[in-house]
Amino acid sequence: MSLSEITARVAKAAETAGRSMDDLSLIAVSKVQPNARVEAVLNEGHRIFGENKVQEAAGKWPAFRERYDGIALHLIGPLQTNKVKQAMQLADAIHTVDRAKLANTIARHAQELGTCPDLFVQVNTGEEPQKAGVLPKEADAFIAEVRALDLPLKGLMCIPPVDEEPSLHFALLGKIAARNDLTGLSMGMSSDFESAIALGATHIRVGSAIFGERDYG
Repeated sequence: MSLSEITARVAKAAETAGRSMDDLSLIAVSKVQPNARVEAVLNEGHRIFGENKVQEAAGKWPAFRERYDGIALHLIGPLQTNKVKQAMQLADAIHTVDRAKLANTIARHAQELGTCPDLFVQVNTGEEPQKAGVLPKEADAFIAEVRALDLPLKGLMCIPPVDEEPSLHFALLGKIAARNDLTGLSMGMSSDFESAIALGATHIRVGSAIFGERDYG
């Protein structure tokens, strides 16, 4: 599927939900994708991309930014505290703030750097032990903790369990955001972004549907 086909599907889902495309960011998830595929999407005019790993982002995006204006890079993978400063210098947004130590490290570097990317708190809506994110019952307290650090918290992010109906998790994330006066909802991927848009997603993360299947070889 091409970028234009995905964009058309996003536009249709937004129209069906009575929403404006201006309220939606399509993040092209370029992790583990060859540079040639990424460049093809850049040449089509797309400028919002997502990476999982700081090291991979550092090896790819500075060079692209020299050649293409207006790139916005979102980090959507787990973030180690020892990679925070590098992440903050590379990224326009970090979607995976999920623990106090990480939030405090971001706050410290924000003071040093004088700037901070937009932040999203990751919520483990499925309460899966192997998955990162704060538990739903702990989300309100953690959101307050992040805000107390004077950080630019824009919203929440989730990755639903693969074997459950994603819309239940999108609805839960939306409720947590609403009661905390947060407008950003990073949710929805290649297989379920239409239902995420219907339930208020502001940032959808689409990889394989744009780039093709990843080659982890």
